[in-house]
Amino acid sequence: MKLTMRLGARSYDIILKRGALKNLSALINLNRKVFIVTDSGVPAQYAETVRAQCKEGLVYTVPQGEGSKSLAVYQKLLEAMLEAGFGRGDAVVAVGGGVVGDLAGFVAATYMRGVDFVNCPTTTLSQIDSSIGGKVAVDLGRTKNIVGAFWQPKLVVVDPDTLATLPRRHFVNGLAESVKMSLTCDAELFQMFETCDVDAELETIIRRSLLIKKSVVERDETEQGLRAILNFGHTLGHGIEAVKGIGGRRKTGLYHGECVALGMLPMIEDRQLQKRTRAVLRKLGLPCRASYNKEKVLSYMLHDKKARGGSITLVKVPGLGCWRLDKVPVSELETIVMGK
Repeated sequence: MKLTMRLGARSYDIILKRGALKNLSALINLNRKVFIVTDSGVPAQYAETVRAQCKEGLVYTVPQGEGSKSLAVYQKLLEAMLEAGFGRGDAVVAVGGGVVGDLAGFVAATYMRGVDFVNCPTTTLSQIDSSIGGKVAVDLGRTKNIVGAFWQPKLVVVDPDTLATLPRRHFVNGLAESVKMSLTCDAELFQMFETCDVDAELETIIRRSLLIKKSVVERDETEQGLRAILNFGHTLGHGIEAVKGIGGRRKTGLYHGECVALGMLPMIEDRQLQKRTRAVLRKLGLPCRASYNKEKVLSYMLHDKKARGGSITLVKVPGLGCWRLDKVPVSELETIVMGK
């Protein structure tokens, strides 16, 4: 299946097809130098599949985890490209999950003021959400995605076959982003999560999720308003992730999607829908509660990009398939986070 992100001169195709990674050279020009970024948690066969199709491919593997989304690792990638003689006509290809896509995309956006970027997501989270839309970034300390750019890929190749090697917890982790989109935009998709076998309906879940995000990005590419809907669960979720997330020296804790799941629940205003959402999260194997230092979470939230002038903008869900943006004063945020 082919979807097209329609952004004028920055439009690109999204290919959703099993086995598509093996045919990447038929979809995009690889007859040039190609810098292939992957991480140590991604089976090496996927990056090698891409490299074998390139005229001149260089694979660069970063350590697995959020810790690689740093300025230090970003600099190493730029230096590797420069040393290997990459030019403006060459390309960067991401083969991995959201961390790899964010990092490689930011490298592509900034090396020589921008080179072609191709995203080949290999996790549910990246196939459902982060691989499209053009947001690329690295973290600064514990503040997520604070240094970045909008840089649209030339092509996104979603090959569900790559999910076969994904550990179950990572697989489920990514589904949280689809639950997020179903709550704000797609009641039928939410009902699928309630009643269907997600493994059997995986390609439908990916397709519906991509269509939702595509529609939002086409109408608001640089997040001037509508695109903020995609932040549902993320403002609190990022705060939890900063305190409890796996990354850097922290080897145990919560993954991004698990933090988003926790971040969504307090933002659902309908009690019955909140109850239904908890049931969906439990069915999928996502957390409904976790212990963490609430004071630290609040502190990190106040450093969020959406925090300005003593208030922060939150996405709230009053009912299934609808949403609104609330500009919340810090005092109310304390009530939400601290449960006062």
